[in-house]
Amino acid sequence: MSETPEAVSKSANPRLRALLGHEFFAPQQWKRRLVLWSGAVLVALAAILFAKASTWAYDLFLGILSHGVWIPLILTPVVFGLLAWVTEGRLRATRGSGIPQVISTLHIEDEDFRARMLALPIAAGKMALTLIALAVGASIGREGPTVHVGASLFYSLGRRFGFTDAKAASRFILAGGAAGIAAAFNTPLAGVIFAIEELAGTFEHRFSGLLLTAVFIGGLVSLGIMGNYSYFGNVQATLPLGHAWLAVLLTGIICGLLGGLFARLILLNRRGPLAYVGRLRAHAPVLFATGCGLALAVIGLLSHNTVYGTGYDQARAFVQDAATTPGQGFGVAKLLANVVSYWAGIPGGIFSPALAVGAGLGHNIASFLPNVPAASVVLLGMCAYLSGVTGAPLTSTVIAMELTDDHAMAIPIMAACLLARAAASLFCPIPVYKDFAERMVQDFEQQQAARAESVERARLEAEALQNAGPTSAFGEPNAPTADIDDDSPGKP
Repeated sequence: MSETPEAVSKSANPRLRALLGHEFFAPQQWKRRLVLWSGAVLVALAAILFAKASTWAYDLFLGILSHGVWIPLILTPVVFGLLAWVTEGRLRATRGSGIPQVISTLHIEDEDFRARMLALPIAAGKMALTLIALAVGASIGREGPTVHVGASLFYSLGRRFGFTDAKAASRFILAGGAAGIAAAFNTPLAGVIFAIEELAGTFEHRFSGLLLTAVFIGGLVSLGIMGNYSYFGNVQATLPLGHAWLAVLLTGIICGLLGGLFARLILLNRRGPLAYVGRLRAHAPVLFATGCGLALAVIGLLSHNTVYGTGYDQARAFVQDAATTPGQGFGVAKLLANVVSYWAGIPGGIFSPALAVGAGLGHNIASFLPNVPAASVVLLGMCAYLSGVTGAPLTSTVIAMELTDDHAMAIPIMAACLLARAAASLFCPIPVYKDFAERMVQDFEQQQAARAESVERARLEAEALQNAGPTSAFGEPNAPTADIDDDSPGKP
């Protein structure tokens, strides 16, 4: 009996059959790639739109400020209180930076929890409320919220196209967060490092390709629309070996300590003096946020209106050694503004404001080192303070190099960041984002335990009622009735 042409064809091309059967050509793999590429494009577009809108919102505030420096004393507290009120309910996940929310969803694979933290309404609310906060002068950044938005878009898109497995969803969340930080700063390498060092805390070869592809496509879209630019412009800074390296020691220790102090202040520990602030905020969040808004306005008034917004313009002036800078007191004033803005519990990140504080502190330190290039000390201060705040020295190093397009300072920056992380650990041993995320995980586990205990208690009560039998009107069991025999004496 002769073989069919199909059988002959299949047996004659084993290599072709093996090639076509390779995982690369699998339809499910191509479906995942298309979803991934689409998500990276969406994240890049959202990040660009968010960046443009943030600039517009801050310009709006400057326009309001031009009508009277006293206006923030009324406007900022009122809007801070309204933002705290709005985020008390379903939009509670929009509060803060957004990075702890992303980290917690990588550790908790519960579908309901992830939906609460990464739903598309949360992403839209995060962007809108952050813009409102910037429009009234809040000392916040957009980079953390962009990470949150990126993770939300990737997670929602993955679920929409059937990638509902917990592990697959984790990889989508991670890739979205990496694409978010890369698009926000136009720093593709920093996006990958950030995902490994901050979000995941580890490296796994299974998601390396996913990360690189997401960051590459997001960066390509950003490059095509925004052009090839550096966040702070091109900085030509050098630090020759010798006494100039005293700047590394000073910025690493001073900026690291202050960065750790800032992280300790915004964490509001459940014990010690800061616990009182945390309890006060929990008891009256709207009034507390209003008070924080008033405190920010007072700091702004005393600092000649330099502490509002992301701090991008001020940091750029310092690092570019511009003729006009915010002044010697900017670093400390901006640090205080960042604290009260974060205490308010409103949406907003800490990346850009931290860079601004570091630039101000570096400018202060540079005045004590007249023979060292000021731009180099400012750059070291920015990186060291960011490393102290986030507890991520490698991310801080890479971000600084990509933000300034300056690789000549790579070794001094890395040394300052490592020293700053060690100094910051005296105040804040656990990196701030991880600490916030661990609290979210603990709260979720406590809620789950309480819910399980409630369900078990209800089950036991139901069983007790079922086994109790009929009762009298007074709640006592009815006495058993004996059958009356026909021969009983009472029978007529």
